[in-house]
Amino acid sequence: MKWFRNNSLSIVFFLFFLLSIVGQSITGLKEYNNEMKEEGGQEVSMRQYFSSGHFIEATFENWESEFLQMALYVVLTMFLFQKGSSESKDPDKKEEEVDREPDPKKKHSPWPVKKGGLILTLYKHSLSIALFLLFFVSFFAHLYGSLKDYNHHQLLKGLPTETASEFIGDSKFWFESFQN
Repeated sequence: MKWFRNNSLSIVFFLFFLLSIVGQSITGLKEYNNEMKEEGGQEVSMRQYFSSGHFIEATFENWESEFLQMALYVVLTMFLFQKGSSESKDPDKKEEEVDREPDPKKKHSPWPVKKGGLILTLYKHSLSIALFLLFFVSFFAHLYGSLKDYNHHQLLKGLPTETASEFIGDSKFWFESFQN
């Protein structure tokens, strides 16, 4: 029970994630199969749907915006203030504890602090680096899924497909990115 209490926030958010992805999968499959019927394509199973451009595009389009927002929030709260916010530094203080350089001589200092140099710099910025990397992975997965879905629909209509370099300049892709 102590393990659950100590990890309850992560567990609850993971359950919300599962509920959300299951809901998206069920409703997305139904929507996709309706589109396929209308366009003369074949309905797919849930397993096939998971590898469809429709599912990949919808999933990563959402994640793309979330990771960008989180990354920007982390970076911008280092420099910008919001008086009264518990997530913001106090604009009236010159230096806060979070701004102090970590002491490598302390017994329980993390190993990157003891190592110093580039390792410490990466460690100090690891959250923003991780969030921006997740954003870029989501961006390119969104591009891949959207292109795959677009080309699938083009083939069903007997129209020419596009390459990634053509599609990245298309307003459809950027509309999907900016609407989130």
